[in-house]
Amino acid sequence: MEIITQKVSDSRINQVDPLDIKFGKIYSDHMLVADYQNEQWSKAEIVPYEDLVLSPATTCLHYGQAIFEGIKAYKTPSGEVKIFRPYENWKRFNLSAQRMGMPDVPENIFMDGMKQLIALDRDWVPSSEGCSLYIRPFMIATDAFIGVKPAEEFKFIIISSPAGAYYAQPIKIFVHDKYTRACAGGVGEAKAAGNYGATMMPMMEVRKMGYDQILWTDAVHHKYVQEIGTMNVFFVLGDTVVTPDLKGGTILAGVTRASMIEILKEKGIKIEERPISIDEISAAYDAGQLNECFGAGTAAVVAPIAELHYEGKDMKVNTPKENSITDMLKKELADIRYGRIDDKHNWMYKVC
Repeated sequence: MEIITQKVSDSRINQVDPLDIKFGKIYSDHMLVADYQNEQWSKAEIVPYEDLVLSPATTCLHYGQAIFEGIKAYKTPSGEVKIFRPYENWKRFNLSAQRMGMPDVPENIFMDGMKQLIALDRDWVPSSEGCSLYIRPFMIATDAFIGVKPAEEFKFIIISSPAGAYYAQPIKIFVHDKYTRACAGGVGEAKAAGNYGATMMPMMEVRKMGYDQILWTDAVHHKYVQEIGTMNVFFVLGDTVVTPDLKGGTILAGVTRASMIEILKEKGIKIEERPISIDEISAAYDAGQLNECFGAGTAAVVAPIAELHYEGKDMKVNTPKENSITDMLKKELADIRYGRIDDKHNWMYKVC
C-alpha cells in the first residue's frame, strides 16, 4: 500500500543522546494517521509528529474508548532494521478493538503503515545494546458527542520513541490484595487505556513505600496472582517454571510471554501455565524453592524480580546468576532481536 508522506524539513534526531536514552521522553520525526468514518477507513498518511486537535466532547476523553499496543524495532550488526513479532500485536490489537466496540484496523494500514513509517525514521532506531525503537500504535474514539453510546468515528495513529532499558536493575514488587485490576467478564485481556488508568492511584501508594510495581491478584479471593502492571509474571519453583494461565480473560496475552514459553519448551525446561496462588509462592519461598522470579513484557523484555512483598512478608529472591533461566531467556531474546543468532522462528519482520 502506498502511503502519502509529508516529511519533516529538519529532523530532531540530534536531540537524542545515544548514551542516555530514557523511555518515552522523546518521539521520532513522523507519525502515521488514519481516520474511520462512515464505516470505512481513510487512506493512511505519514505526517510530521505533532499535537492533535480534538473537540472537548471527544468520546475517548469521557468514556475511555481507547486501545494501544507496544512493539519494538531493533538494529542488527549489519544495519538492518527489524521489528519483533508485529503480526502478533496486530492480531491482539484487533481483539482489543472488538472488546471495546471499535473497528478492526486492516493489515495494510497497520503493517504496511508501520513498515513505511519505521523505514522513514530508521535513523531513530538505536544501535547500542539494550536499546530499541519503541512503537506505539493506538486508536481512540473521536465522535464529538457526550451521549453514552459506542462511537462511530475513530482515529488510528502510530508513533515511535527511542528506548533504553525500562528497568535498570532487579525490581521490588508489592502483591496487592485490596485493589483489583481486572475481573472475569471485564476487559483485562484487552490492551485498553482504562486498564492502566485504574492502577495509577494504587501505584502511587506502593511507590511511596519503595516498590517499583504491583503484582495484581484475582478479584474474588485476592489469592491467585495475575500480572504485574507492565508485564506478565513467571516463577521458577524448584525445576519448574510457572506462569498464570489466560483462561479467565483477566490477563493480557503477552507476545514476550508467548515467546518465552516457546523457548522454554524448546530447551526442555518444564513450564506450567496454570492458576498459582500467592500462598503457594510464599510456601515455596519458605521451603527454599522460589529460585527465580521475573516479569516479561515488550517494554521491560525480561525484568528480574528481587523482592515480593505480601501481607508484611518480604520474599527476597536471588539475583539471577549467569546460566539461570532468567539470564538464558534474556540472552536468547536479545540475540534473536539483535540478529546475533539465527531467527529460526521467523519472529523478526524486516523493515529495511
